[in-house]
Amino acid sequence: MRRFARTLAAAALAVAVVAGTAGWVSADAQQAVTGPPPGAAAWRSDGVLGRPLPDPATASPYEVARFFAGLDESARLLLVRRHPLVAGNLDGAPVRLRYEANRIAVRASGDPRYARLAEPGRQILAFDPRGRGQVAEVFGDLERSAHVSVVVPGSDSDATGYDAPRAPHTGASGMARALRAATAGRSAVVAWTGYTTPVGLGPDVAGGRLAQAGARRLVRFTEGLDAVGAADPALFCHSYGSVVCGLAASRTDARDIVAFGSPGMRADSVSELRTRARVWAAKGPSDWISDVPNVRFAGLGHGTDPTSSAFGARRVPAGDVRGHAGYFAPGTSTLTAFSAIATGETAETGQTAETAEMGETR
Repeated sequence: MRRFARTLAAAALAVAVVAGTAGWVSADAQQAVTGPPPGAAAWRSDGVLGRPLPDPATASPYEVARFFAGLDESARLLLVRRHPLVAGNLDGAPVRLRYEANRIAVRASGDPRYARLAEPGRQILAFDPRGRGQVAEVFGDLERSAHVSVVVPGSDSDATGYDAPRAPHTGASGMARALRAATAGRSAVVAWTGYTTPVGLGPDVAGGRLAQAGARRLVRFTEGLDAVGAADPALFCHSYGSVVCGLAASRTDARDIVAFGSPGMRADSVSELRTRARVWAAKGPSDWISDVPNVRFAGLGHGTDPTSSAFGARRVPAGDVRGHAGYFAPGTSTLTAFSAIATGETAETGQTAETAEMGETR
């Protein structure tokens, strides 16, 4: 009875917190952007090549890759120019072709908020202007790098604010740039703002609806990386992004999954994630995420703290991290550890959270 009472009390606190009674900011519910990008119908009906084009809604990334492998360069460029929004978001399509398609799509949007995405040297792997917008940017050589990392951000991340001024080493692009620099260029890094994230700290951030939609998109994105021959990625999942990664874990070929500043991964242990990836977790001492109850009740909450001994993840040191967004700050032990994970330099038998805690208290 005592355990049941504690669970109910924690659940009630979670509901109170997400409802805003603890001072959090409530926000309107977001509508998840799903399905193929705009222009898919025109793409499907286009007979310019004299053969059917792969359906963006049903063709797997591997089928897409095989289709483009059978085209010469002129045919590929023809599709890019006729259907840039589709080609630029088609997982499994050649990487450099997607960069060109998205450069065209960004310019064609005419939206000044996206103008910088089309600047020379930008490698935009995905661009979808629907809703608040989604974008994925590559830092480094995705096709040739022996190591690939994908940064999955949390709430308030979207294409409209992707290039907005912010504190260094924060936001999807800031974290990706910092990780790329920390590895001295040995890992290609993707800033993947590829799902509809919660806004503020309202009910969306406590529920799993947006994370479930995001997980499906993340799985398909990583399948697309595999289809073009990229290395199995390490996923770096911040805050609500770790909920997305937890739900995607069993369906992605990631070699490592790192949850930091996490409210939970919709699982109570590493084994419940049903993944072959190594699972890591980090939480700074001043991160406000520690105040979020780690429960799941009536559809709210995301479960066990990934840094707890009960969860069983490998612990990433985070004693010098400040706040909720300081995990990629230069000079921190966390960024050093992240770099080692990104480049595959960690030992196969890393610490679990329990053994790390024991070591820290000695």
